[in-house]
Amino acid sequence: MSESSSPSLPRTLGLWQATALNVANMVGIGPFITIPIFIAKMQGPQALVGWIIAAILVLCDGLVWSELGAALPGSGGSYHFLSKIYGGTRWGRLIPFLFVWQFAVSGTLEMASGYIGALDYLKYIWPGMAAWNIPGGPATLPALAALVVTVILCRPIGFLGSLGVILATGTIVTVSVVIVAGLANFRPELITLPPDAFVLNRGFFMGLGGAMLIAIYDYLGYYNVCHLGDEVIDPGKTIPRAVVISIVLVALIYLCMNTVIIGVVPWQKAMVSPNIAAEFMETLYGRSVAVAFTLLILWTVAACLFAIQLGYSRVLYAAARNRDFFAPFARVHPRHHYPWLALVCLGVLTALFCYWPLQQVIDAAVTVRIVVQFIGQILGLHWLRQRLPASQMPFRMWLYPVPSLIALGGWLFVLVTSSSEALWLAAAVLVSGIVVFAFREVAAT
Repeated sequence: MSESSSPSLPRTLGLWQATALNVANMVGIGPFITIPIFIAKMQGPQALVGWIIAAILVLCDGLVWSELGAALPGSGGSYHFLSKIYGGTRWGRLIPFLFVWQFAVSGTLEMASGYIGALDYLKYIWPGMAAWNIPGGPATLPALAALVVTVILCRPIGFLGSLGVILATGTIVTVSVVIVAGLANFRPELITLPPDAFVLNRGFFMGLGGAMLIAIYDYLGYYNVCHLGDEVIDPGKTIPRAVVISIVLVALIYLCMNTVIIGVVPWQKAMVSPNIAAEFMETLYGRSVAVAFTLLILWTVAACLFAIQLGYSRVLYAAARNRDFFAPFARVHPRHHYPWLALVCLGVLTALFCYWPLQQVIDAAVTVRIVVQFIGQILGLHWLRQRLPASQMPFRMWLYPVPSLIALGGWLFVLVTSSSEALWLAAAVLVSGIVVFAFREVAAT
């Protein structure tokens, strides 16, 4: 389906809704499942340095997204940016195609990690779950949940925007409970550093890179509004404001939440806990309260995955609409105009990834997208600035080009310190995408 024949998507998302969808995407299950992994990367609370550095990185990268989103608003986020910047020639379309190809993998890996992480909290509520003899094992439950969320998302965007605000409200309540309870019972003597915490050797920097990768995973979603550019009111102002506000707000929430949790549960115990937030509440108020709070965590998971899949479906839709990806993904509901096939395919692939190990899924979700998406659009922004007059760029990052160069250096550092398994998967996705693109171009001649 060509761009001209596809129904346009209605502009109904204002600043409040756009920010709410970003926050719901960013917070979600992330910190509730990654705090143990995060601390273990550096074997101590000094890992909090990784949160701070990652926050600086995503803020700098967020300014890149903001400038591109304001200048080139449209469905698809990075796909749309890369298509406008690098497209125009037959082989120039390789970059946007590669982005969509890897995004179908990295995006669904990201979503699957949320469902997988939620499973440990379900096990906390029902400790006897292992005896249920579920076909396919317990992983079948998160896989089914991914399909249920897909069905819910097959609704008009106006309804989904309002639902996103409601879900984000539950997210804020959940993290607020953790922060308030933690501050009221904070024990600073528990946050003790190991003697070699800041010995600057190879182990330190590899651990820092691993901690940053986990933190970046938790921050992912600060750009979610860019995927919905066609549906945003006054995108030149709304997109940059939603991106910056959500990053600053969530960075403060994360830093505070991580600190108070290890000020209640000793970090040595926290880094081996499968459900740290439930253990945190049980330590303070007992199991009954912890079980009730776990239901709030599952609400937060739903809010996060709802926002992610909503935004990511527009990537496949936009690429197919512009004939840069497989045409069937441009199909929309005849009445409510949502991209139903993109939503369904993302849901099914996410369900399949729910059977992978959590650590492998998280590492791959970040590493796979670094080269084409994050680095590709940073370089593309510098090229775009040479081609577009300032009057066509409603938002321009502060202190240019410093933030974009900081973001570039940060992504390269995370890439070179990634696990070998994640790097091999990233390479496989990249090479397979090039092969598929080449066959596709040859078949089109």
